[in-house]
Amino acid sequence: MQPRNMSMSGVVDLAAVKAAQEAKAKAEQARAQAAREGGVGAVSPADLVIDVDEAGFEHDVLQRSAEVPVVIDFWAEWCQPCKQLSPVLERLAVEYAGRFLLAKIDVDANQMLMQQFGIQGIPAVFAVVAGQALPLFQGAADETQIRQTLDQLVQVAEQRFGLTGLTVDPEAEPGGQAPQQAPAAGPHESLLNAAAQALDAGDLGGAAQAYKNVLAEDPGHPEAKLGLAQAELLQRVQDLDPQRVRQEAAEKPSDVPAQIAAADLDLVGGHVEDAFGRLIDTVRRTAGEDRDAARLRLLELFEVVGAEDPRVAAARRALARALF
Repeated sequence: MQPRNMSMSGVVDLAAVKAAQEAKAKAEQARAQAAREGGVGAVSPADLVIDVDEAGFEHDVLQRSAEVPVVIDFWAEWCQPCKQLSPVLERLAVEYAGRFLLAKIDVDANQMLMQQFGIQGIPAVFAVVAGQALPLFQGAADETQIRQTLDQLVQVAEQRFGLTGLTVDPEAEPGGQAPQQAPAAGPHESLLNAAAQALDAGDLGGAAQAYKNVLAEDPGHPEAKLGLAQAELLQRVQDLDPQRVRQEAAEKPSDVPAQIAAADLDLVGGHVEDAFGRLIDTVRRTAGEDRDAARLRLLELFEVVGAEDPRVAAARRALARALF
């Protein structure tokens, strides 16, 4: 398990894309096997809240995140705010009826997970969707805020990843954690599968072309737009010499191509705000074609991170101030 490969920073590198696709494939194989054995069952409400430790994290969180958004509640017995927040999350997990799964992690017993998620204090709540980690909130939050956050999470999971959640049967026996019947394959499923296979083979150009083929038929397809932006970013940086690029960017602050290349490396390395700030500063101090080049690359990086990320919203505001 390598949490740095999840998009905790809003970025998905090649290993993370491959891991998410593999998790999705495993989930679909499990659904197909269950269907062959007599249909897919439903989970009980008790199965919507699970305790997770380091040994079970890959199966219980990463693999299951290919089927349903997994909300992680980091807590400890001594944490009084946790004792107020956790019951709310547990109740909402049942109320949302399978649209997300709640995983509870005791930080005292799972220090490595706490460190890998970069948690500075608890309670802290994250989500993992298709292998990608998203910070939700830290500390106390009222129920209205929690509901708004969960609604946004469910919407992103459905629109970007096609995750419709689990089927819940109040009469089902606890422990029967079978996912909901997979929806019928979409019209672009074969092209998206081709992109996944190209990524698995390290063929970034082939993956990019497959995503372009989807977008030629459906220009607004969210998964293809995200996949293309990520594949093109990885193409741009795969042959760069990071040390040389960063040295040139430091020595030549007015060299726009150098700043753009360094911003790409910043983003792939997980330094989202550094990448955005570098390009916004470049936009601020340039004009004409140079300014347009920096601005357009910044917009491309927004696509990689995702419009729902709060850092993108903040960077958009900063870009507007730099332009006007």
